[in-house]
Amino acid sequence: MSDGPARRPVALVTGSTSGLGLCLARRLEGRYRLILAGRRDRFPGPLPEGAIYVAADQADPHAASQAIETRLAEAGIDRLNLAFLNAGTGTYGDPFDEDTASVRRTLAVNLEAPLLLSHALFARLQSASGRLVLIGSVARTGSANLAAYAASKGGLDALARALGEEWRGRVAVSMIHPGPIATGMHEKAGFDPKGLRRFFASPERMAAMVERAVEAGRSRAVLGSAATLAHLIGSGMRR
Repeated sequence: MSDGPARRPVALVTGSTSGLGLCLARRLEGRYRLILAGRRDRFPGPLPEGAIYVAADQADPHAASQAIETRLAEAGIDRLNLAFLNAGTGTYGDPFDEDTASVRRTLAVNLEAPLLLSHALFARLQSASGRLVLIGSVARTGSANLAAYAASKGGLDALARALGEEWRGRVAVSMIHPGPIATGMHEKAGFDPKGLRRFFASPERMAAMVERAVEAGRSRAVLGSAATLAHLIGSGMRR
């Protein structure tokens, strides 16, 4: 008989209400006690057994970090084995047409929020000799019509390198760069991949690849057989 939720290791997943985050949560269900965070008021569908949902919009990094930290404290969770900081956003188009509010939101969600939350979670991760997993993008090296998004993911990559050194021997850090994923994020960003969609991995397949990379203890990984191809073509949103 499996252990009850209270005896399981604990994993946090942000951006857990759709796409890659939701698929990661489903893969971890039953083996971890889950803390799931998202910008929606409610989790879509029934929560996994023993899971806690936190409404935390990463567009307000300080408030989101506080909400997650407060909920962990209320639940008496002082050890965190895994933290997947997965929430992401972006806009596709000419960077000269992107307004200031959109640029700030992209940088807030994709870079500032993971930075603040990483430091807020450090003590709990250290107590469990845990692992921080940052979800980036192959667009981090620069991509046409994705200036703010690419900049935010490039900054996230630098953050992972810095934390990997600062936290060495205390908390492990994994930087995962997925290739294109077949989610609704592209349409929300204003990009139609058309025929390139056939190169996109399903969120379920990508979640399985992310989990394998983390279980293997990889500090860095670029995932998806079409990742390099899609990046060179400049096909738009990468997650």
